[in-house]
Amino acid sequence: MRILFTLLIAALFASTQSAGAAKLTVKQVSEVLVKATSGQPADFSHEDLSFLDLSDLDFKRAKLAGANLYGADLSHSDLSGTDLSGANLDHAVITSTNFAGANLASASLYDIAAYSALEPSSSEAPNFANANLSGAHVMARLTGVDLHGANLAHVRMGMARDQLKTTLWNDLSGCNLSNANLIDADLQRVHLTFAILRNANLSGANLTSSDLTRADLTGANVAGANLTGTNLDGTVMRQVKGLDTAKGFDDAQNRDRAVR
Repeated sequence: MRILFTLLIAALFASTQSAGAAKLTVKQVSEVLVKATSGQPADFSHEDLSFLDLSDLDFKRAKLAGANLYGADLSHSDLSGTDLSGANLDHAVITSTNFAGANLASASLYDIAAYSALEPSSSEAPNFANANLSGAHVMARLTGVDLHGANLAHVRMGMARDQLKTTLWNDLSGCNLSNANLIDADLQRVHLTFAILRNANLSGANLTSSDLTRADLTGANVAGANLTGTNLDGTVMRQVKGLDTAKGFDDAQNRDRAVR
């Protein structure tokens, strides 16, 4: 019994020490970034950077794998080419943030704030061109964002019926997703109106009840994709590949109004 009591005290002490562990300050982060070189990029892997004001900083090619950026302000910062694999960016502010070519594989981007106002501004749109978001969990309003050439294979953006009561939604309307990899992406009930999906690979993607109104799918591959309930009103589907193997096309909304 005494041994058990001792182990419990030790465990409590260890957890207290862990909870009180030093957290980097904005000044310390800035100093590390200033000293970084192309040969030795800044390394913040698995660091706790939550709730810090990291706006207007140059993180280019920095290592942030597994970092905790929960609630951090990353607005106007350059994170191009950074390694953010497995990082937590939930509730982070990403207004005008540059993620071009960044590795966000398996990262969490829940309720991230891309715009400062209710009406999206193109000048504030973050940049995810050629970024790797494979397997990432995303729930955000990313209207008009540049995602061309991005890897979104197995990305989880879909909303099940029991999640529809939330005030959050996934909005990729007006996004540039040309040449993007969306293999097996979960895009259930995602807003993709006016999105540019030219030559995008949507094979195996779940587009159930998504809204593709006026989207441009010219040359896209939809082999094995699920189009059940998808709104195809005015959707440009010229030279679309794999439509013969797509699921639920006969049950798609307004499929007779698609441009083919």
